Amino acid sequence: MFPDPPDIPQADIDRCRETGDYRPVLFEWYKYVAMVCVSLACLGIESPALKKIKDEDYFILVGLINRCGRLMHSNVALSHEGKFGETTSILDRCIFESCVILGWLCRTSNDDRFNRYIANGLRTEIEFKAEIEKNIETRDKNQLKIEKRMLSSIDRCINDSGLSEEEISGTKKLPDLASMINATGKPRLQYLVGQRIGSHHVHGSWVSLGVHYLERDDSGIKGPRDHDCDTHVNQYVYIPLVVLDAMSAFCLFVFEDSADSKVLTDMLESIADEIFKINSEVIGDDFAGA
Repeated sequence: MFPDPPDIPQADIDRCRETGDYRPVLFEWYKYVAMVCVSLACLGIESPALKKIKDEDYFILVGLINRCGRLMHSNVALSHEGKFGETTSILDRCIFESCVILGWLCRTSNDDRFNRYIANGLRTEIEFKAEIEKNIETRDKNQLKIEKRMLSSIDRCINDSGLSEEEISGTKKLPDLASMINATGKPRLQYLVGQRIGSHHVHGSWVSLGVHYLERDDSGIKGPRDHDCDTHVNQYVYIPLVVLDAMSAFCLFVFEDSADSKVLTDMLESIADEIFKINSEVIGDDFAGA
């Protein structure tokens, strides 16, 4: 079901040690985690090894895993020459959020958590529908063709959710990511690093401009930075580890027999160990006393 892990020649590892740049090796492990992610998403709901889970709930989990894997593949395509650091950082933030949501869905026991996830995405659609209908009313119910298409699209989306508009409006709101991280026992630092710092790149904050889009010339004047932003080595470490943790939560949640889930979680843990092993050389004595 899963692809073989990367077989990295010793010469490549030695070259990383000589240059101090471990991105080529970590890039291969990043690709592998992306492939494992997509493979796990292909685990069919008809598998006899799975618990009896509501179809729609299982599809949500599979969709989130597939989203993580596909966005990781996008980062692979963007950063295969080491560039596009400004863009891969944005995708990292998206992957991180999906992993947090996936972990929250799998690690908490709120009976309505899946409905809250569905409703959270549809409240905007209901508000949009109300605005369209209000505009139609102001024209004496003269509906434009584009409005008819948009209303049909919104109705299809709502109908496909299995919830009525009343149920969507009445469902409790989804907690914010900080609360989700706290509920799954993760430290506040994960929220600060993955969410708050990651959001700089999504929203284009002053910090983001300074990191990726502006630079000083020799006279100290700031101007637009050239297309030379590297994907940082930490991106090839942190995101795969977050994704591996989310996949482990999925396996522990969906399998009926703990022995079946342990086979997969042990495999995922072994992948994380390989990444940690390489990263230990990257960080060197960073965590030694100053």
